[in-house]
Amino acid sequence: MNRRKRRFCPLNTRIDANYFLCGLLLKKQFRVLTMFKLIYEELRHHSKFTVFGAITGIFLMMFFYKLPSEIAFEIFYILHPAHVLLSAMATASMFRLHMNRNTRGKYNIFILFIIGYSGSIGIATISDSIIPYLGEIMLNLPERGIHLGFIEKWWLVNPLAFSGIVFAYFRPQTKFPHFGHVLLSTWASLFHIIMAAGGELSIISFPFVFIFLFIAVWLPCCGSDIVFPLLFVGSSEKK
Repeated sequence: MNRRKRRFCPLNTRIDANYFLCGLLLKKQFRVLTMFKLIYEELRHHSKFTVFGAITGIFLMMFFYKLPSEIAFEIFYILHPAHVLLSAMATASMFRLHMNRNTRGKYNIFILFIIGYSGSIGIATISDSIIPYLGEIMLNLPERGIHLGFIEKWWLVNPLAFSGIVFAYFRPQTKFPHFGHVLLSTWASLFHIIMAAGGELSIISFPFVFIFLFIAVWLPCCGSDIVFPLLFVGSSEKK
């Protein structure tokens, strides 16, 4: 009978393979740690904008908390589209700048548009409408409701999102767009709540409104401008 010869891997080859696998694992872990460090630094750097935005929201609330719902609705649909525009600029700019740094400018433009649109429309809706609506439910406001700008006024909000992405493609920048984004997000969230109050928002509810304004600004805005695009930098590099 013919016996098949067993092939043994030389010891040196097995050691080299183990070193190679360990190297790949360490490289992946280093990339993840670097990404989290970068996200932390960006969040820390932009925290002053978030604090300032929340303070301006409380200041405006002191003057406009008795505003009728009809006027608050019109103001909301000035602030929310402007918020989407700057959000698209900041999100697409963050992705483009870091992709230029890591891949020498080679990336898929279609991905830039997907990230810019979803990061601005999706998260701006959470910030300006959904989180304020949760606050309206807890405060039991009489005219509470969710106003989805990309549906109610699609002809205005969606083109502004694409305009912000195009601007970011040619002139990417993050500092001013994020600063304006935070302010507009705070004000849009505020007037969404004032709209639901119908002129019946009491001073006692101010601390609760402040909490929801802070949450609406810090989590979604920093998430869309900073965390969201940076999470896709690594996946785009692999492609």
